[in-house]
Amino acid sequence: MIKTKLLFIFAAFTLQSVSVKAQKVTPYSKKIDSIITASTPLTFNGVVLVTQNGKTKYLKANGYKDVEKKVALKTDDQFEIMSNSKQVTAVLILQAAEQGKLDLQTPIKKYLPSLTQPWADTITVHHLLNHTHGITDLDKPTAFKAGSQFKYGNLSYILLGEILQNTTGKTFTDQADSLFKKLNMKKTFVYNSKNNQALVPGYRSDNNQFEKVENSFLNDDIVSAAGVISTVEDLAKWDQALFKGKLLSSTFQKLILTPSTSSQHNVFGKENMGFGYNIRFIREAGLDYYAVTGLGDGFTCLNVYFPSTDMSLIILENQMPRNSEHWSFQEAAIKNAVLKSITSK
Repeated sequence: MIKTKLLFIFAAFTLQSVSVKAQKVTPYSKKIDSIITASTPLTFNGVVLVTQNGKTKYLKANGYKDVEKKVALKTDDQFEIMSNSKQVTAVLILQAAEQGKLDLQTPIKKYLPSLTQPWADTITVHHLLNHTHGITDLDKPTAFKAGSQFKYGNLSYILLGEILQNTTGKTFTDQADSLFKKLNMKKTFVYNSKNNQALVPGYRSDNNQFEKVENSFLNDDIVSAAGVISTVEDLAKWDQALFKGKLLSSTFQKLILTPSTSSQHNVFGKENMGFGYNIRFIREAGLDYYAVTGLGDGFTCLNVYFPSTDMSLIILENQMPRNSEHWSFQEAAIKNAVLKSITSK
């Protein structure tokens, strides 16, 4: 009896920081387990989901929702998804274009008449969508000619949120929340300063020491650039809808799945790769796939979709390392483990 009780206590102890749903062992399971339970160079604090053909293949949470009180994360906890939010805005803009409410190649002055700089007559909605606009300040000249360079930022997607409201008569929040409801994304919503539901707190980390972000940079003005709150399982539903052509007509689906500029990101290597309307087009180890990343406010996010195997990898962490060398470190390692399992077959 005593031996049985001790075994039970040991089992409970070993699972105290890892929340698990029953699932079959996959070729990458043990590798991901080792990554999310390692303590060097930093601990993992978040949730990992892998789905294939719409079914869960791997789902685990490691770490804490509340570090100070040692409240463990759960697999359905809600995280800020940062720049992953821009995909939602891009889809809503394309849906408005489908409906004839705006044109992607029209200068934004038509939709934002309050803009006073001359560039408003040459920068188009398309330039805002793929970050080739060159705007650094609404009251200053652009840093480069529209379409000539890529420069990532939130400003263009804040402007796209305003364009949505001016052309449709509905706010980004209203349209996004309506879309989430249609997709049965029950735990996904747009940040509201008066109601953040069960959003987990974000942390800045350094040498595995966590400091809570007390003052979020999110506000009602930035939501179309970085303000969506979601879960890993809801984002898997998003992938299925987006990449299976359930959100856009064939014409606009082809448009959103076509790169229109290029960009580099360390998670996917040192080379420039295709970039479109907030979708990265990656070719790695002979495999083509789509990805989007997010970082900031104490959160780190990665959403990868492998079309050849109908597989999604979604990682949400409520930690952002202070050391930039560790940004998206585990995200890259987990992605590589899944990628290797696909390409080694």
